Amino acid sequence: MDLIRNPKPYIFDEFFAFGQEESVSPFLKKGSRKWAYHLPLKNSLFSLFLLLFSFGIFYVNKPAGYFFLSFVYFLMGLPSLIHAVEDLRKLEINLDLLMTLSAFLALGIGSPFEGALLLVLFALAGALENAVSYKTRGSIHALKATIPSSANLLQEDGTVVEKSIQDIEVGMKLFVQSGEMVPVDGKVCDGASSISIAHLTGESQPIAVHVGDEIPGGSLNIEGSLTISATKEGTGSAIIQIIKLIASAEEKKPKMERFFFRFGKSYSLFVIFATLAFALFAPFFFSFSFFGIEGSIYRALTFMIAASPCALIIAIPSAYLSAISSSAKKGIIIKGGAILDALCTCKKIAFDKTGTLTEGKLSFTSIEPVEKSILLPDNALQLGASVEKASTHPVALSLCNAAKEKKLPLLPSQDFVTFPGDGVEGKIAIKDHLFHVRLGKKSFIEEFLSGPQKEALHKALEKAATSGDILSLLLIDSSLFLLHFQDALRKETKKLIDEIKEHHHLEPMILTGDIEENALKIGACLQIKKIFALLRPEDKLKKISKFSQKEGLIMVGDGINDAPALARATVGISMGKIASATALNASDVVLLSDRLLPISWLLEKAKSTKRIVFENLFLAITVIALASIPSLIGALPLWLAVILHEGGTLLVGLNSLRLLKQ
Repeated sequence: MDLIRNPKPYIFDEFFAFGQEESVSPFLKKGSRKWAYHLPLKNSLFSLFLLLFSFGIFYVNKPAGYFFLSFVYFLMGLPSLIHAVEDLRKLEINLDLLMTLSAFLALGIGSPFEGALLLVLFALAGALENAVSYKTRGSIHALKATIPSSANLLQEDGTVVEKSIQDIEVGMKLFVQSGEMVPVDGKVCDGASSISIAHLTGESQPIAVHVGDEIPGGSLNIEGSLTISATKEGTGSAIIQIIKLIASAEEKKPKMERFFFRFGKSYSLFVIFATLAFALFAPFFFSFSFFGIEGSIYRALTFMIAASPCALIIAIPSAYLSAISSSAKKGIIIKGGAILDALCTCKKIAFDKTGTLTEGKLSFTSIEPVEKSILLPDNALQLGASVEKASTHPVALSLCNAAKEKKLPLLPSQDFVTFPGDGVEGKIAIKDHLFHVRLGKKSFIEEFLSGPQKEALHKALEKAATSGDILSLLLIDSSLFLLHFQDALRKETKKLIDEIKEHHHLEPMILTGDIEENALKIGACLQIKKIFALLRPEDKLKKISKFSQKEGLIMVGDGINDAPALARATVGISMGKIASATALNASDVVLLSDRLLPISWLLEKAKSTKRIVFENLFLAITVIALASIPSLIGALPLWLAVILHEGGTLLVGLNSLRLLKQ
């Protein structure tokens, strides 16, 4: 197959919109990238070296010391001064303005080295904070790296042309070679391979794909080549939506974070006025002068630095950002830090049954005649599967699979009619006899039964009810059969329920639209006492509303039928597959891997986040309190206030990084 390569397109604003670091800019030459990597941090470290060098030679040669010190003010002070002037023009009081003002005031009162130390350490702390922030955003940057900027478009003549991902439309056929990323969501129309979605969902096992299977954009094609038909446009793929979701989640701030953000502005203004008041009026009330290291100006400046709330402001967002990033790497998308707070308040957790606690795939177990019949069970199964072969209902798929396992050939059907929500009917011709086959619910089949048959069916259903199986009826002419199906529990369900009760102390319950017998059977296996069955979507919503009002409730569902309940719960968690738009929109948390065990991990992560937040707040407030008061009484030198202030900020950032651990 010929491959025609066009120059790889790159949109200018795409790089800046993603907010990536300078070192990965496509507009830098290869040799320049190493210098751009962590550029602010390198600049700060170089300035720190200049500061130490100038301090070292100052006592040998003062002019030389001041000469090298001037470069520190040029590299660190000039950019800060420009930003400070811009902030003043906007009448915006913030931490950057506070630190710049402190540094140049220190220079003005004859403490140039202390001012330079403040500029360098403040820039160093800011650079480290950015590095920490970049590290915590590692999940979203890793996901962005999986997005190809182009796709191989398969043309009618068999040639392949490289096309920009933004120009891909639904229905276009794309060629994906082994080792390449799948550019967009699509359906396999030729070829077979294995794909990896470990970087998207945390699922380590490769997934085999064949013709007809749907695969998400961003997955890695491991083995053979594939031809796929795009099911979504290039900009609408699931991977793009997930990245947008993570990005928006990082911007949604919890109540405590919003409070401290507003508090920071007011507090910064208070510190400035308190500093001015102490510097101007303290000598009139106390026995010290305006100038000198014991004077009010020096003490006020030390207080300004010590009392600045840098550590306090980053204490909360750094923790939540780390937790959200860590969760994304685990295949758990959290729509904002407020969700982590809400998880800690919940006392109950409700599960949908089908597709959540269970696999959601029916497996045929047995067929039994309700009355004596001339038809053998295998013959009846063959006729039932033959009528259902055109249906996509779970019962139909299960019957057809059972017939295939028994090597019963499916026969052609006539006059096939489907009755949505009730059943199907059709006719099967075998030799000279035309069998009339009906399959469906009790209410649908009963219309065609005689009185004695209804009585026999009633007794058979009573007997079968104790099994907890899912039941369906098959009527072939006048012969009635009872079909038994089971929906198996997910493998990890029992372990999750045990952890929820013993470790997280949550009360589990089941809310399902299935019949009570089936729900009770699942509840008995999992030792769940509170079970609510036969619930319509509106009934489920009422139950969720009732429990959520009394105490926090987590709802776990499939993200489609349970959308209203997921939206109403304190926290809605959807078992949404990667391409499920409903799962992405209806819930607060999306489990991309469709596995239940990450819920226990998430609950523990929420507790850890809350603990780290309070540790950060305690650390930040302690540093401010211990440094502010001694600075006013002259017990704290300016250089030590600078070190304590920036050291506290750095410690808070490093403490938040603990949440990145899996």
